[in-house]
Parts: sequence; structure tokens; C-alpha cells
Amino acid sequence: MSIPEPWSPSSWKSKPIAQDVAYEDPAHLAKVLSKIERLPGMVTPSEIERLRHQLAMVQRNEAFLLHAGDCAESFDACTHENLSNKIGLILSFSLILIWGARRPVVRIGRIAGQYAKPRSSPKEVIDGKEVLSFRGDNVNGLDPNDRTPNPERLLSAYFHSTTTLNHVRGLLTSGFASLHHPRDWSLNHVRSPSLRKEFENIVDNLSDALDFSRTIGVESGPAFEKGGARGTVGEVDFYTSHEGLMLEYEQALTRLLPIPAGISVPSASGNKTYYNTSAHFLWIGDRTRQLTHAHVEYFRGIRNPIGVKVGPSMKGEELVRLLGIVNPEKEGGRVTLITRYGAGKVAEFLKGHIQAVQESGHPVVWVCDPMHGNTLTSSTGLKTRNFGTIISELTSSLRIHAQCNSRLGGVSLEFTGELADDGFSVTECLGGSMELSEDELGLRYQSFCDPRLNFEQSLDVAFLISNYFKNERKGNKQPEGDADVLYAELSGKASV
Repeated sequence: MSIPEPWSPSSWKSKPIAQDVAYEDPAHLAKVLSKIERLPGMVTPSEIERLRHQLAMVQRNEAFLLHAGDCAESFDACTHENLSNKIGLILSFSLILIWGARRPVVRIGRIAGQYAKPRSSPKEVIDGKEVLSFRGDNVNGLDPNDRTPNPERLLSAYFHSTTTLNHVRGLLTSGFASLHHPRDWSLNHVRSPSLRKEFENIVDNLSDALDFSRTIGVESGPAFEKGGARGTVGEVDFYTSHEGLMLEYEQALTRLLPIPAGISVPSASGNKTYYNTSAHFLWIGDRTRQLTHAHVEYFRGIRNPIGVKVGPSMKGEELVRLLGIVNPEKEGGRVTLITRYGAGKVAEFLKGHIQAVQESGHPVVWVCDPMHGNTLTSSTGLKTRNFGTIISELTSSLRIHAQCNSRLGGVSLEFTGELADDGFSVTECLGGSMELSEDELGLRYQSFCDPRLNFEQSLDVAFLISNYFKNERKGNKQPEGDADVLYAELSGKASV
């Protein structure tokens, strides 16, 4: 076995890099990065280690992972209303999962740092004019006249991320997540009566269960929460994530920090190791996972749990080699594989990837991303996704994992709780129980990146997964057939 090269937060600079950004003024970039290096980290080693522990639970089938949020955040969307609605949707989704599956949910948001986006081409044509591609708010502007990469945007990304994280932490430590009042997470804009009824049934049953718990002294109820000690039903763990695309930024927030007491780190020398303090969880994208390139080199040295996007172009042998690079000690909770094939290709590729990983002995969390392989363009020219196709990839993944004696440990979704100016959900993906049609896409289409499931469509997915695991828990035979049949049976609806 070859001895790995020495690693440092800057060793990635000796490797080729994909999706790099060319700045006109390197001195300006260096000044901004120097400033970020001196700023406080956003997350702590203890939080990162707690997430690693919880992902190891997911790996052992003791919990389920919900990874969800925007394809790319925008600075303008950093508002109280938008952030509260996003967290409310994640809490609603996870409550539905917990109720059906009877297992904890690990919540990782694509939030507080997901400001960069990879592109297939460095330039694009807008109104007949060729301009640099929009790379996300931390690189350049959406306006075609603001496409020159500006280092100051990295500093803005830091401050918008810290503002977002501060607001989220404030929400979750002030009773917003309390199971005593989940109706505060809002169903006001859900127009499906059946969906509202299903969620209300869960809330009513939960209220009965909490009343019983208070009666026998297990929980002290809302009055106890007002004193500041929130208890089991008053608070939740919530973690942040983003694609680790901008390596200069990630390096600036990588710190050599003390390892929390009780944690063993095989590769550490002494009582310190390197943590990326920009987020709890980072992932390598499908465009930057080259084995000998900069992103894999950077990711192999940080202590954070990491994700790897796995698509149709990934060979089984390549996947195993990648796992050997980023997790040579085969530590639990370290690597999450996020598969994104497309509904028409999942049956062709997933089984082989599962078998390759099983034979290698590498411990991983398997997560299905049914969004990225299923993007299409509507007849009106808008990027969209069809709900039925999303469900097809998700249900196929559940079935293939079961056939391979494996386990789908989580789901990665692009969804939003944001509301349009008229107070209704955004309209970016087709179908779902609201039966959104192409004619309605343009009504409240707000994404400047990829189309997202709205509040109602997201809860449709939550009920499908929840009922799947409820049937499994009760020993019921799972339905088989095409996506429409599976969705109808698992969600309890008459039609898609």
C-alpha cells in the first residue's frame, strides 16, 4: 500500500482544479481571504463530532437523514420570513418521517453557505450576448452586467452565512421547534384538503401522546419550556451544509482545533486536528470528484463528515478508490454517498455501486437525490421537474437497496418553504397532490437556480417515505408497480 502524501489545508493547490474561478485582482482576493482567516468559525468541533456520531447511527439503520434546502441560496433571500419558513418545512417533514418510521431524523440543511454553483460552461448567452456564467452570489451577480468575479462577495457570503446560522440557532433555542405547537410551522398556504388532514391527524395524535407523557411525568409541557430548559420535545439538532466548491474560501475557514474529549481520531498527531468551520457537513459535487484533483485532495484532510455525489459516470472501481482516499481508516459516519442518476438510469447503475461498496467493506450512508437527474425544460422555457419522475427515482432506490440487502439511509431534496408575495407556495415543479400544471409554473416561479419542491409537494414526499417505513415496521408488504401506483398507495391518495 502506498503511503499517502502529507496533507495541509493548502495542499490542494498542487493539484489540478475543476470549476475554478479566475479573479482579475489576485491581491484583492488575498486580502479578503486574509480577513476571513481571522474571523471566528461558524461551527464547532463538538457539533461536527456530534453529527459524525449521528450519521454513524444512520449507517446502522438507527436513524434517517434528511438533507434539504435550496440548490443555491441568494443573499436577498436571507430574511426572517424565508428562513423561518424553510426551517418550518424541514421540521414538518421530519415530524412526518418520525411519526411513520419511529426513528430519529438527522436534519442537515442546504443552508448558511450554499452560495456557489458549478456550471457546465464558463460562459452563457443572454439576449444574444455572451457573458460569464452566473456562479452564485459568492462569485458574481445574476445580472448579466455583473458577471465579473468579485472577492468581496466571499466576505458577503461569510456574513450572510453567519446571519443565517444565528437566526436558525435563535429559532431552535426559543421554542420554535417545540412539538407542543407544530401548527406554528404553518399549513396556511397548503391547498390540498387531504394533505392538511393527514398532517392534522399526526398533530392530534402527537398532542394526545404528549398529554399522556405529561400525566405520567415524562415531560413537563409548555410551562416547563418557558423557563429555558427545553427538554426532549422542545429542541432539535440542526446542521448546516454546502458544496465545498470554493476551495480558497474553505481553506480560509479550516482551523487546527482541539479534539473534543472522548473522541478518538486515528490520523491525528496530538490532541488537535483540522476542522472546516464553515459548515458541519460539506460535499464533493459530481463535477469535482476527480481522484487526483484539488477537491478530493482538500476533502481527504478535514475531520468533518463529507458527502460525495454519485452519478451515472461514476464507475464502481472509481468509487471504491475514492472512498479509500477520503476514508482510509474506514471510520463510521465519515462518508455519505448521495446518488443522483435520473429515474431512467437508477436501475442501471445503483445496484453495481452498492455491490462495489459492499465488497470493499467501506461503511457509508446511502442517500437518494431524486432531483438533479430529473431536470427538464417546460414548453414555456422554464427549468422544472416532474413530481412523478422524482418519486420514480426515490421508490426505485428504496426497492433496489432492499434487493441488495442494503439500506437507503436518507433523502436529499431541493425544496423551499418560501412564499410568493401573495402568500402562496412557489410554483417550480410539476405535479404532486396539488396537480401543478405547466400553465401554472410561471405564476410564482422564484428560483434563480434549479426548480424546488414547494411546501405542499415536499410534504407529499414526506408522507410517501413515512408510510413506506410504517408499512415495513408493521410487516406489511410494500406495493410494487410504476411511480404513480407507488405514490398513490404509499401516500394513501387516490391519484397523483
